[in-house]
Amino acid sequence: MFETLIRGATIVNAEGLDRRDVGIAGGRIVALVAPGETASARIVVDASGSFLLPGLVDAHAHLREPGLTHKEDFSSGTHAAALGGVTTVLDMPTDEPWTATAGELSDKMAMAEGRIHVDVGFQAVISHDLSLVPGLLELAPVSFELFTADVPEAFLFQTLDAVTEALRNFGDADTLIGVSPGDQSMLTDSSARHKAGTIAAFLDSRPPLAEAGGIARAVLAAASTNTRIHVRQINSELGVKIWSRLRDLADASVETTPQNLSFSADDYETHGANLKGSPPLRSRQDVDCLRAALKAGLIDIVATDHAPHAPAEKAASYATFADIPGGMPGLQTLLQAMLKLVDEELITLADVVRMCARNPAKRFGLGQRKGRIAVGYDADILIVDPRKSSAIANGDQVSRAGYTPFDGWTVKARLTNVFLRGKEIVRDQVLIDPAQGKPVRRES
Repeated sequence: MFETLIRGATIVNAEGLDRRDVGIAGGRIVALVAPGETASARIVVDASGSFLLPGLVDAHAHLREPGLTHKEDFSSGTHAAALGGVTTVLDMPTDEPWTATAGELSDKMAMAEGRIHVDVGFQAVISHDLSLVPGLLELAPVSFELFTADVPEAFLFQTLDAVTEALRNFGDADTLIGVSPGDQSMLTDSSARHKAGTIAAFLDSRPPLAEAGGIARAVLAAASTNTRIHVRQINSELGVKIWSRLRDLADASVETTPQNLSFSADDYETHGANLKGSPPLRSRQDVDCLRAALKAGLIDIVATDHAPHAPAEKAASYATFADIPGGMPGLQTLLQAMLKLVDEELITLADVVRMCARNPAKRFGLGQRKGRIAVGYDADILIVDPRKSSAIANGDQVSRAGYTPFDGWTVKARLTNVFLRGKEIVRDQVLIDPAQGKPVRRES
């Protein structure tokens, strides 16, 4: 007898669709039962007519704890994730303090215990003190993050030589290096040229050329050091073209975000501060190229870069557009934003699972547990009903940001239930079994 049996649904994995019932015990999927085959369980969930998706894995999120909890914290951020069907959040290291030492990483994991509503994997930052790397590796973070622009000096690797020398410390390590592509020289020089502080000046400070150069530098450095890298969110036509030409030179993957696929720089005029982030939004032509790359399978992962700020911070008056705090919420709307792309026939449900579950789980060392509905995997399962629509509204958001850039959208499907390791944690957009999440570590 199973603890839980989910009956009547169609399973969606990255490889395609399959009609099976799902038997769960001990937090894991223990059987995939053929339709009509006799099976019993203490709890039977009738999901007839619905799709079962593996819980999403958001590879790029800022939960803001420690030090920035007026913007978000472990509880509020993972609450948003749970409501959005993200059952594993991979938390970036840019808090206060930045997660740069073994002690800081260990403390952060301990802070999360008993307070997170979904599973959370932690990412560490590479600083100029490379002697810290072995101690961090012992704690098995899901990735290390390397920054090439727009960060404090202690974490800035702005030349090809600096990036290469840093990566040499990871050639034999079983880990992944996330690289945010950029060019500090362009950022510095453009700031000196432009004093107006306009949107146009902000765009000029972070042009597609800087992104493309950052991508090329990251891939070449990875190829020369035999390291595994993941290029953080790209969104320009030039960046996509450079990626498509160079990606096979190294063990490399790339991500983009729903906002980069949905908005252009023209939308700053209507959305203003709420859309301000980095990299900046691009032209409509860039967006179209990015969407074509997504459809063609050139984008490995779609992640949110969930980076909330307190409403008062976004609403304040700033001397320049560049001074507005960059970032926006995204955890609660990741699934809906991806389902919108399915509605538009740009991608399929299997593509959603590939880019938002299987690929991030595999890439970040969780691929033996997360990202698939298969025997032996964690029973992180979403029930999505295609017969019901869902609306995205600011008033429904539980992130401390208090808004979503996707306000007013309608999607032709509805997330009705969320299971985390076999326990139902969300039903009809209500968190019914809180604080069931656990910190997770890189396994392979």
